[in-house]
Amino acid sequence: MQPLTERELQLLTSTRRAVLASSRPNGKARLVPITFAFDDGVLYTALDEKPKSVADLRDLARVQDIQRDPRVSVLVDVWSEDWSALGWLRVEGKALLIGTDRESAAEHASAVGLLREKYPQYADQDLESRPIIRIELGAARSWFAS
Repeated sequence: MQPLTERELQLLTSTRRAVLASSRPNGKARLVPITFAFDDGVLYTALDEKPKSVADLRDLARVQDIQRDPRVSVLVDVWSEDWSALGWLRVEGKALLIGTDRESAAEHASAVGLLREKYPQYADQDLESRPIIRIELGAARSWFAS
């Protein structure tokens, strides 16, 4: 991952939501709003307990997309009626699912902690038993009005 500027890091660590873009089987983008936590060049986003369209989380379209093609993009932005305060950061990355298996259990537990620290809404959710999407960040591009 290329080093992020201070402004990019501030946006990435302070923003509460982002948009995850994965590739559908037909090559078109699939966009999903996400919550996320950032730590040392990696984004984590939970497959949380909000209602889903499938019983098995591995059947979610975004998960199927990632398993077929792990290349994703994440967009974070700041909006204001004062257009001099606008800005965005788009990062490319490689995504995979981590869970409670032996190889990723420690990282999964750390990601759960990071997500709960950022989002109090996760306090009562059983994230420990659910997979988490891990996105290793690569190239980044940003724009800020001022």
